[in-house]
Amino acid sequence: RHIERADAFARLVGATQVTVDAGALLASPEVDAVYICTETAEHVALVRAAVAAGKHVFCEKPLAKNLADARAMHELVQRAGVVNQVGLVMRYSPVFRVLEELMRTADLGPLLSAHMRDDQFLPVRGQYASSWRGDVARAGGGTLIEHSIHDVDLFLRLFGAIEAVRCTTRYVANVPGIEDVATVRFRHANGADTTLSSIWHDIDERGSSRRFEAFFSRGWFWTEDDYFGSITYQLQQGAPVALSADEVFARFLKLENLDAAEFDQRAVGGLEDRRFVEAARAGRAAQPDFATAVAAHQVVEACYCSAREQRDVRIIEV
Repeated sequence: RHIERADAFARLVGATQVTVDAGALLASPEVDAVYICTETAEHVALVRAAVAAGKHVFCEKPLAKNLADARAMHELVQRAGVVNQVGLVMRYSPVFRVLEELMRTADLGPLLSAHMRDDQFLPVRGQYASSWRGDVARAGGGTLIEHSIHDVDLFLRLFGAIEAVRCTTRYVANVPGIEDVATVRFRHANGADTTLSSIWHDIDERGSSRRFEAFFSRGWFWTEDDYFGSITYQLQQGAPVALSADEVFARFLKLENLDAAEFDQRAVGGLEDRRFVEAARAGRAAQPDFATAVAAHQVVEACYCSAREQRDVRIIEV
């Protein structure tokens, strides 16, 4: 949307065409697939235009400002048969990919409790410099939909379907419609409760961080890293095991069938982008797709309803 930023990015990646005209880009026969990474309010129209042009579509999260639009976008790509993926990048986090594998392969028994504390500085400044995230008409909401939709998707993946939520929100920074604190209790279909604390603060040097802990009847898992970092866990028998960041990354490469020499850039989003391009080239389904995003949007919308009405909200699958 800003030609100066587009020029800077083009120089970084070696792109040969720079424009602020999305229509001209989509009309190009040389373009097979597009990444839609604009502000949330623009996603619906741009996905519609991309699909009409027959392009495969990667769209950043959240898909839209609300559940209804997210569902409409999912139906659109389904009807068109284009490859579609959403930017729920935690699906490709080495830390959580390895945590998931550890949880799947151990005899842990029932889930007792899990908690995520997700914090980040208010992203209207700093490295994001995205003033639109301070405008509810353009963003749809604050820390819950814009940032912690990643956490909702992660909890759905790790712990299964969510049947009900109870949520409270606060507006400490006094930005209209943009909550900077959200506290949520999720009730999962397996009967377990998990909790999420999502925070936007003013500690600009802190960046983005997640602290995660899960207790099963026969296992415990903990990390303070959300992408590259270490994991500590303990099973029913034996002392705690600490996996270093290098050990976690090595396990991640093996799980994803990647060669360390081939995949040596430790960049957030690197593998997510690669998997979309591979799927688009092969004409096969990509993950996470728009349907995955709709499931997360459904939970987020229930959270906002709970906060407004100060009650538990059940989630009915449609």
